[in-house]
Amino acid sequence: MRSIVSTALIGLLPLAAMAAAPPAAAPAAPDYSQVQIRVTRVAGDLYALEGQGGTVSVLAGPEGALVIDSQFAPLSDKLIAAIRTFSQARLRFLLNTHVHGDHTGGNANFTKAGATVIARDNVRQRLRFPPPGANGAPGTPAVAEALPVVTFEGPTALYLNGQTVRMTPMPAAHTDGDTLIEFPQLDVLVVGDFFRSTGYPVADRNNGGSFRGIADALGVAIGKAGAATRVVPGHGPISNRAGLIEQRDILLATIDTVEKLVRSGQTVEQVLAAKPTAAFDDRVPQGAQNAERFVRGLYTEIAAEKR
Repeated sequence: MRSIVSTALIGLLPLAAMAAAPPAAAPAAPDYSQVQIRVTRVAGDLYALEGQGGTVSVLAGPEGALVIDSQFAPLSDKLIAAIRTFSQARLRFLLNTHVHGDHTGGNANFTKAGATVIARDNVRQRLRFPPPGANGAPGTPAVAEALPVVTFEGPTALYLNGQTVRMTPMPAAHTDGDTLIEFPQLDVLVVGDFFRSTGYPVADRNNGGSFRGIADALGVAIGKAGAATRVVPGHGPISNRAGLIEQRDILLATIDTVEKLVRSGQTVEQVLAAKPTAAFDDRVPQGAQNAERFVRGLYTEIAAEKR
């Protein structure tokens, strides 16, 4: 359940010249000049910033700020201005939860502002060698300043501002570079896009994602969450352990239903017509990540397993 202790809106601020960024996951760029940044205190000196794209989390303190994800490049000035409403600490580290442009697009700007970028090995590789786009066009590599300079591929810890920040690589889930970030003293998990509290799950197969892997990653997060744990998703309101469980249960039930339909020889249109998410649609706030996109993605993954 969402708990807002303090909120600030950062509106139409002047933007500096922005560095090139990897392509965004969204099909069309929004009007960034109209985007406002909302700041929510999650716990202690940990804050969540919502604007356009993935949620940004910031751990503030005298030893410097840890920023988790960077949204799109044109929003960097607004994000930094929002951070300055609660902290004047230097931007020390930027940690990416995964590769998508709405989480890494501002990396180069945060690097220029002084942050050291940290991410999994796969995130660096995907930024350097992105897969082709949906239309088959070659992906655009990220500029050098956007690349992680510290990478990891096993459980890793960072100690900052009196907090232990635990980074746990996930199985191939939303992508093949997802990381679960745990703040044990604050009882908070920051999970990136393998959990959304709005819309159905999305597995990016072009970047190594898997719906079954999302279910596994949700299981890991559930195991780390307690009854009072706050869970910061990649998109949507701050949630909790019950939210993680609900999404995993919905995902597993839908995988089971779609798998049976695929194995009976039904086409994707027939599976869609069967409405395998009908029992859940009223409980899942939907936008771009709607039931049709979810079912089509599941069908593609399960049909590929049959071959």
